[in-house]
This record gives sequence, C-alpha cells and structure tokens, in this order.
Amino acid sequence: MSSKLELKDVHQLNGTGPAAASPCSSDGPGREPLAGTSEFLGQDEAGVEVVVIESRANAKGVREEDALLENGSQSNESDDVSTDRGPAPPSPLKETSFSIGLQVLFPFLLAGFGTVAAGMVLDIVQHWEVFQKVTEVFILVPALLGLKGNLEMTLASRLSTAANIGHMDTPKELWRMITGNMALIQVQATVVGFLASIAAVVFGWIPDGHFSIPHAFLLCASSVATAFIASLVLGMIMIGVIIGSRKIGINPDNVATPIAASLGDLITLALLSGISWGLYLELENWKYIYPLVCAFFVALLPVWVVLARRSPATREVLYSGWEPVIIAMAISSVGGLILDKTVSDPNFAGMAVFTPVINGVGGNLVAVQASRISTFLHMNGMPGENSEQAPRRCPSPCTTFFSPDVNSRSARVLFLLVVPGHLVFLYTISCMQGGHTTLTLIFIVFYMTAALLQVLILLYIADWMVHWMWGRGLDPDNFSIPYLTALGDLLGTGLLALSFHVLWLIGDRDTDVGD
Repeated sequence: MSSKLELKDVHQLNGTGPAAASPCSSDGPGREPLAGTSEFLGQDEAGVEVVVIESRANAKGVREEDALLENGSQSNESDDVSTDRGPAPPSPLKETSFSIGLQVLFPFLLAGFGTVAAGMVLDIVQHWEVFQKVTEVFILVPALLGLKGNLEMTLASRLSTAANIGHMDTPKELWRMITGNMALIQVQATVVGFLASIAAVVFGWIPDGHFSIPHAFLLCASSVATAFIASLVLGMIMIGVIIGSRKIGINPDNVATPIAASLGDLITLALLSGISWGLYLELENWKYIYPLVCAFFVALLPVWVVLARRSPATREVLYSGWEPVIIAMAISSVGGLILDKTVSDPNFAGMAVFTPVINGVGGNLVAVQASRISTFLHMNGMPGENSEQAPRRCPSPCTTFFSPDVNSRSARVLFLLVVPGHLVFLYTISCMQGGHTTLTLIFIVFYMTAALLQVLILLYIADWMVHWMWGRGLDPDNFSIPYLTALGDLLGTGLLALSFHVLWLIGDRDTDVGD
C-alpha cells in the first residue's frame, strides 16, 4: 500500500508542479508498458518504482503519461486489477469512417467556399493597374496564401495535439499556449513575408532582366503588412475554434485546419490586393512610405521574440522551426512564378479563378491527414522513439489507402471528398459567372483528373513524411504541414496549367473565352 501512495504522490507532483529536469531520455521499449498501466501496477513494488522513474524521466513538457498513471493509480486504490479503468474521455482517434467524414465535411465545404471566394477576388483584381504594372504581385499570391499552411495550419495542428494530450486543460497552460503561439506566428509571418517579397523580386527579375527599386519596396511593404495582419486575425480565429471544439466534444484535428483555410485565402488575398493598391497609389507622392512600413513591422520583432521565448512549447520552434516555413515559401513561390507566366496568356484565361480552389482543397485535405497522424503518434510516445508506431521509410500505396488502421481510413474518406467537393465548387463558380469559363464535360474531366492526382500524391507523401520526421525526432506538427501545403500549391498550379494547355491544344475553345 505504501508503494501505491508513493506513486500517487509522485504523480500529483508531475501533474501539477514544474517538470523535473532529468538527464535521462526515454526510449521506445521503456515506454511500451505504459499502454497497459493497470496490469503493470499489479506486479511487485519494484515494478512500481520503474513506472515512477519513467514518469519523471518523461515529465519534460509531456503529460499524456500522467493521465495513464492516474488511471492506473485509481485502479490500484480500489484494488481492481481488471481491464475496467473507470470512465475516461473518448480518444479522438477511435472513429469510424462515417464520423470522420461527418466532422470533416462541413469545415471542408466552408473552406472550399472560402477558396472559391478567393478565386473570384483574384479573377477581379488581376485586371487592376497594380497587378498589370507590377506583375510580380502574382508571385506573392501562392506564397502568401500558403502562409495558412506554413503558419496557421501548423498552429492549428500544434494546438490540436496539445489539446488532445491535455496540455491546455488549465487556464494557466491555456494562456501560456495562446500567448506563446501568437507571438511565434507573428515572428514567422514578418520574416516569411519579407523573404517572400525578395523571392518575388528575384523570380520576376530573372526572366525579364528588369529590376525596379520602387517596385521592390512596394512588394516588400505589401508582403510584410499582409502576412502580419492576416496571421494575427487567423491566429485568433484558430484559438477560438480549437477551444470551442474541445468544449463541444469534436476532435480539433478534423475541423481546425480546414477552418484555418476557410477565410484564410480570402482574407489574405483581399489584404494583399488592398494594401498593394493603396501603396501603389502613393508611388509618386510618398516614395518613403514603403521602407517606413517595412521598418515598423520589423521593429516589432523583438517584442514577439521575447513573448515566444517565455513558453517552452514555442521556444524550441522559435529556434528550429524556420527551415520548413522558408523552404515551403520558396516552393510556393515557384507555383507563383507559374501563375505569373500563365494568368496573362489568353490561352489560359479563367485559370486565376480556379487556382486558389484547387490549391486550397488539396492543402486542406492533406493538412487534416497530417494533423491526425501526428496526434496519433503523439499519443503513443515521443518523436524519435522506437515503438509499435515505428516510422515506415517507404510505405506502399496499398498500406496508405487500404489498410484497416484509422489513418488509412481517414485517407480514404478525405480522398472520396475530392470529386463531390470540387463539383460543388465548380457549380458555384459557374453560377457566379467567374473565370469567363464554360464548364464543358471535357473541362470537368481534365480538372477532376488534376485534382484527384494532386490529392492522391499529397496523401501518400503525408503518410511517408510524417512518419519519417517522427523517426528523425522531429515534431510533425511543426515541420510537415508547411512542406505538404507548399507541395499542394505547386502541384495544383502546375497540373491546372497543364490541363488548360492540353485543353487549348485539343481545341476546347469554350474554356478560354476571354473577357
């Protein structure tokens, strides 16, 4: 009985007090008995000592083990060694295909209509003078729209995992997670926005050999201001969605990332268009306003860095999370270069309205899958551990889509949403007469082929990438989604441009009617 009391006291210390620093690091085999805590605690006192030490060794910011120990402790106190551990909150991963589809469907449609609205906006603003005179703004479009994958979807995935494993249960923990993550995405948004403007200048200069300093400052000011304001607004929306979904019993992994994109594209594109147009009007009168705008947002960086460093959950990302967002920005900029070179071609008329839709749908679906796989792995251990959820170096397509496990089930559900979802979005665009494009049968076939191929590739890469990163000791919540959504932008834009080109070659003239 004394061992039981000692275990309870240590558990309370680990659950409520500060994490004990330990030089020991847990490995996979050492954590496996935690899956059956009630049976393990039924052994002798030495067995209990091992569990206590293991819990202390892993108390470094991770409390999912504490919940398991609590269940085991309660079982021992009642002298019940049966498999009945009392009431426990249902795991978000024990879901049927119907429940997954039901939870994903509404936010998926909401996000899709958001991308349709963004496409309609892009179809209108592409004729504005600032887009005609400073064509590099088109290169910024996928890069800045991709920020929802680089920052907001990563934030949603990170907070969803934290909520599911109990890191946002107390007001103190919740406030620390909110302030740290909001400050982190403001730092990343400012830096990535600045780098995206540099990439737009470089990609615009290389083909034409023309460089304009005022245009470069215009791109920089527009990009930084848009990234900062959009991330601030969307970050607050994400926090509200995750807190609300937990209160009403919905798995945040299923709804947070699509809702992050529902207004993300529209808000970002509207901000980019309005800010760039407003600054362009001041090109002749207030030339010094561009560097002043950049300097203002850069001056705020130290404040956000200090706030982000206060939270252990964001301190590590602040130092090590730059590689994925910067590389993802570069990948999205390549997609922007494709858009810049095709949107002004009469043979590709109407492509502007469909680009945000196909890119947004693919990015939303793969972000849901990556977030779900990451949460599943977090519930079974820590990054880098060798356990039953060991990373697969090269999964087969059959394993990814047709195995009986929950992640394969969700991949099938998400893939099956592509065709009905896009049909709804295409019908909406047609009713709103967007894109100056007639939806012929052959156009729909080519468009659906491109969309299905895009999502199929993304879901397979997500299965490989998340497990590969986990095996390398990297947290997929911070590293996988930026790469995946950026690849979605590149694949979507490239496949859509290829489809329009093939349609033009075979003479489907109804798809390029023009203005």
